[in-house]
Amino acid sequence: MLRNSVRPAFGHVTGRLLSASHPANLTGARQLLSTLAILEQREGQLNKGSLSAITAASKLGGPVHAFVAGSNVGGAAKEASEAEGVEKIISVTNDAYEKGLAENFAPLLVENIKKGGYTHVIVGHSAFGKNIMPRVAALLDVQQISDITAIESENTFVRPIYAGNAIATVESSDPIKIITVRGTAFAAPASGAASASIEDGIDPKAESNTEWVSEDLTKSDRPDLGTASRVVSGGRGLKSKEEFEKIMLPLADSLGAAVGASRAAVDSGYADNSLQVGQTGKVVAPQLYMAVGISGAIQHLAGMKDSKVIAAINKDADAPIFQVADVGLVGDLFTEVPKLTEELNKIEKA
Repeated sequence: MLRNSVRPAFGHVTGRLLSASHPANLTGARQLLSTLAILEQREGQLNKGSLSAITAASKLGGPVHAFVAGSNVGGAAKEASEAEGVEKIISVTNDAYEKGLAENFAPLLVENIKKGGYTHVIVGHSAFGKNIMPRVAALLDVQQISDITAIESENTFVRPIYAGNAIATVESSDPIKIITVRGTAFAAPASGAASASIEDGIDPKAESNTEWVSEDLTKSDRPDLGTASRVVSGGRGLKSKEEFEKIMLPLADSLGAAVGASRAAVDSGYADNSLQVGQTGKVVAPQLYMAVGISGAIQHLAGMKDSKVIAAINKDADAPIFQVADVGLVGDLFTEVPKLTEELNKIEKA
């Protein structure tokens, strides 16, 4: 059963929606609270952004265990064991789970969730989490709670809807809560001396008709967009892929920043879709977010408005981006950005 209270992002409760109850809610005694945080890894390297699931799990109270699976997860499990707040790491080593295919990863999770008797299962609201957890929720016959930004209690959670224009407070009485969390709302836990135990999980070796064929990844030496402390994003105002690279890449390098892009820039072919920031792209909340040639459509703002400092450069003084920017410069980006980059490089050399 889910109960929603919806209010504007800045306002009061405007409505309430009730759904049908889950049969399991009619049972008597409640389970003791315990949480399983699902972590991501690639080629044995832990995705540090996925550690936000541990932070969120710690806010619930009760024991927190973490789960990781793949072809060579020993190093990732060891690194995860050093995170504050986690008591146990459950790992499964099997090549079949390396790519995180939902068809076999979901049954793997379900078996380990049932074995552990967990009341909550949390994962980052990433491509990995959004791919696997709906299937897990379906197999467990519960409703998923997606993209939460706050935890009010063990059964009440806060999540943005309508591109962040409204905030929903969701109450769930399902016996197992399947939750994805917005990574920017929960900082990764501090790392200390290894204290969590590491044990092998259940491997059901579920058969799958899906086969991993290949992938084509865009690699960069710049910081990861999802976790970078500084992000510079370009929009349609850059006019071409060549200008995007000529203007934005030197600026990013001068700041040690990750590169992002608006959907308009991605759709126009100026940047790869892995760089898209916004409602249908990545949600970021860096210390500094610089928007260059971006008008500020609500869909883009939904992906970056929680940034600590927002700086904007646009020739249109009435562009919506200036309504959320802490610092704004009205001017021709083709003139102003190279000047800014030059000054930043001078500071770095000084």
